[in-house]
Amino acid sequence: MLEPGDIYFREGESSPRLAYIKEGLIRSYHVNEKGMETTVLLRWEEQIVASYDSILMQRPSRFTYHALEKTTLLEVNYDLIQQLLETKPEFEKARYHFVLDMLAQSLERIESFVLLTPEERYLQLIKDKPDLLQRVSDKHLATLLGITPVSLSRIRKRIAGKHPR
Repeated sequence: MLEPGDIYFREGESSPRLAYIKEGLIRSYHVNEKGMETTVLLRWEEQIVASYDSILMQRPSRFTYHALEKTTLLEVNYDLIQQLLETKPEFEKARYHFVLDMLAQSLERIESFVLLTPEERYLQLIKDKPDLLQRVSDKHLATLLGITPVSLSRIRKRIAGKHPR
């Protein structure tokens, strides 16, 4: 169980932990040389969270992962999964799907920055997980979308103008 603000793992650490989020929300972020934080990803209920750097590339994480709210995880050590696969190769298909899913999520994120405007990225995010707007600060949402909080505010005003209540 993680409490709000608890660190799951830090930038620079290698962690073989792989967890399913049963309840809660985890933010992954990077701090640049000027001390500015950029939200890289958000993970919520029924998603997997892991240091992809550690698991896929066997290197220390470039990101810090922390709980934004009380979070319940079902955790496994990926090294144990590796050992299991050596003795039970029939489980290899599950790892293949996990790795493929991680790749697909990464490609979707890259493609969204290439193909979509910030407004379209925002609309996609609220379509995918509308309650995030109440669960995540505007600052974190803005950096996740690759924009400033001021730009996020402008996008919201523009959308509200297109769809008056």
